[in-house]
Amino acid sequence: MAFSADELRVLRRALSAVLYPAPLQDEDVRDALRLAEAVDEAAREAGRLRAFLLDDLARYREALPGSLGGYLELLQDALAAGYDPGADDLAALRALREVPAAEALLTRCQVIAEASVRARLARVSGAAATAVPGSRARLLALPGGRAAGDDPKPTPPAPAERPVPKPNEVFPPRRRPVPPPPPEERAAG
Repeated sequence: MAFSADELRVLRRALSAVLYPAPLQDEDVRDALRLAEAVDEAAREAGRLRAFLLDDLARYREALPGSLGGYLELLQDALAAGYDPGADDLAALRALREVPAAEALLTRCQVIAEASVRARLARVSGAAATAVPGSRARLLALPGGRAAGDDPKPTPPAPAERPVPKPNEVFPPRRRPVPPPPPEERAAG
């Protein structure tokens, strides 16, 4: 995204107003709002262009191998725009390995796809590490700090948790039913 000289002046005035709060003139406010609208429109246009590019790429991929040249060119454009190649792209490029340009692009896409997967796994594992429930987190220090003469090694407090019941406490053993007396004892009684 590029700004014109006038837009840069408006941006500079807006940043100055944020850093050094002072009453703004009406003209400065209108200019900043127009610039914000222009930036929003540019972002929407970039999104529409990306969606069009990805739809076009999917159409070319479905028409392979007849659309080989166009597909490779569109895929390179998409990669330059930050596209992460999907499984369909990798499969299509593997099927076209005999073409040197497709082989080179396959290598590039595999590197990008692997980096993308690693980044997603790192985000997921990082989120999982920070999402430890409070009841399971170890409390190593209490608010208020420790006095100068205290033991330097923190000791975790012993939480007053209810012990886990044993299976026979939750599910008591079944009592075996007493078999009925034999028929001749029933008649005598």
